[in-house]
Amino acid sequence: MYDDNNWNAVTGEELAGFLEQVNPVDGKYKTNPQSTEVAWRQLPFYDRVVLVRVRDPGWAPANLNIYYLTVDGNLYRLNGTSPPIHEVNQIAPVKITEENVLEYLRFFCFFVRGEEGPFLIAEDINNPDLPPNMDPQTRSVIEGTIREASYEGKNEQGFFLCDGVVFYSNALFIANFAIQPTGMIEMLDDEPIAADLPVKVDVPIA
Repeated sequence: MYDDNNWNAVTGEELAGFLEQVNPVDGKYKTNPQSTEVAWRQLPFYDRVVLVRVRDPGWAPANLNIYYLTVDGNLYRLNGTSPPIHEVNQIAPVKITEENVLEYLRFFCFFVRGEEGPFLIAEDINNPDLPPNMDPQTRSVIEGTIREASYEGKNEQGFFLCDGVVFYSNALFIANFAIQPTGMIEMLDDEPIAADLPVKVDVPIA
């Protein structure tokens, strides 16, 4: 996720200090200033929180990316569950607007996972988080199904209403979401549009 150019590399003493703080990640992934890459980026719905990404070619699986949110020097490991995000949302606090609500939806659905992985908001066939090496038929089914997520206005409770195509495991759904200003998200409705695809989303974060 967020495979774009908005990342800032952490280097030198700062890199060594950060790795010392987290090593070994989750008690099992060893870090090393020679091989471990660390980068950070801003998120539009937080003022003083940054997202930090850690990866190392020696880890298995090789496509593992580990993420943290940092607030005032404290690290919150994004491990696929919602508590770290809700905790940061309270402290920071999160500021969701009509302009950034879709970005928040993508973020939340990527980092809060089910047993089969992320609820990827699928909008673009070239998203690097989509399964690589699709056969032409699967690619055309997916390309014909996904579309940009949309913001549909607020309900009477002041919740932001959005809808989008979700790629979860090996299936695609159209889903409607209600996003509370506090950052809580509820999936109101989902309708399967393509199931039992021969590929699945594989972007491990833990």
